[in-house]
Amino acid sequence: MNAPHIDVEQVEAANTAFYEALEQGDFEKVSEFWLTPSDLGVDESYHDPADAGVVSCVHPGWPVLTGRGEVLRSYALIMANTDYIQFFLTDVHVSVTGDTALVTCTENILSGGPAPEGGDELGPLVGQLVVATNAFRRTPSGWKLWSHHASPVMAETEDEEGEETPS
Repeated sequence: MNAPHIDVEQVEAANTAFYEALEQGDFEKVSEFWLTPSDLGVDESYHDPADAGVVSCVHPGWPVLTGRGEVLRSYALIMANTDYIQFFLTDVHVSVTGDTALVTCTENILSGGPAPEGGDELGPLVGQLVVATNAFRRTPSGWKLWSHHASPVMAETEDEEGEETPS
């Protein structure tokens, strides 16, 4: 077993590399970060993969996705419909207990859609603030994502910023 600070560094590196793969639109790399039954030593020919550490994912505004196939399809759809995406991760906190790790962070997302008709450049860039929890499991080949849950952060309106809370 690694020293606790080594585990934290490895989990943080895996988390960062996952987001970098998303930014690059590298579906194969994104797929490699997600837990498989074989990562847990389960022979898929004899066991239902759903019984072995099912992966799950919640994208902002989406229903819960379960199973590796559903989760990976969601990332394929996101990558196919997003011409540009960049994540600026802040408030990153890593907690490791045994072979399980939790990463909480704020995803400061900048994304751009397709160019307007007849244009060559990106469509307008949009910023979004999302908080996320990523659960990782230790495997023989490194830390793998077990679950990702992201929720939008509600932006304050100008009216709310100036208001004081009654005591």
